[in-house]
Amino acid sequence: MPQKKKTPAAVAAVTMARLRAMADHERALQVQKYFKETVRSFGVGSPQVRLLARELREATRADWSVRDAMSLCDLLFQRPELEAKSVAALLLLGYQKDFPKELFRKTRAWLERDLLDNWASVDIFCPQALGTLLARHPELLATIETWAAHPNRWVRRASLVAFLKLVKKEEYLDAAYRMAARHFATRDDLVQKAAGWLLREAGKRDRRRLETFLLAHGPAVPRTTLRYAIERFPEKRRGELLRLTRGK
Repeated sequence: MPQKKKTPAAVAAVTMARLRAMADHERALQVQKYFKETVRSFGVGSPQVRLLARELREATRADWSVRDAMSLCDLLFQRPELEAKSVAALLLLGYQKDFPKELFRKTRAWLERDLLDNWASVDIFCPQALGTLLARHPELLATIETWAAHPNRWVRRASLVAFLKLVKKEEYLDAAYRMAARHFATRDDLVQKAAGWLLREAGKRDRRRLETFLLAHGPAVPRTTLRYAIERFPEKRRGELLRLTRGK
């Protein structure tokens, strides 16, 4: 008799049971120091989380589709614990080649509902998921630029980290620089840091272009963004750029 298909609800239950069994209270208390916002954690390390996601992916590979994995995210993203969100995100990322265009809209909905409500959850999922969708559907580039004005900080951060993998290719640099500039007025440090991170990655492709961009925008660039953007530069040049972009 063929084995019955595991439902997303059943896999979600298994995930929670496995995470609870591995929970480390002392480690969970230490996790909070990496976040300004309050987070919940089982205290399970990243290697164990990735291994669990891989095991569940193997267990469902035969009869699951990308939509089953999306349904699992609908369930586990609602959990407050970081690890539950991560397992679901990692399992869905295993279906990258099958991502439907609608995942773009769905990801925004998850973000708007604060289901990915910390930098770690946004950063583990959005660079690969949104980056893949933007590369596959270039018409979405214009749409994601509008996210820069969204009131939700996680939507705004996602709009930046979505380009982290794309900037390895010359064709996406213009869009990445535009996106970074759209966020210069923000006072949100998590968004400022993401903008700097994106600029730093863009600078790996073309350092001279990054310097020209920063000098052109000068004091409009938040200092947090600037420091992140130039942290790989030689110390002397970092000092010069900090001085040259300072407002009068």
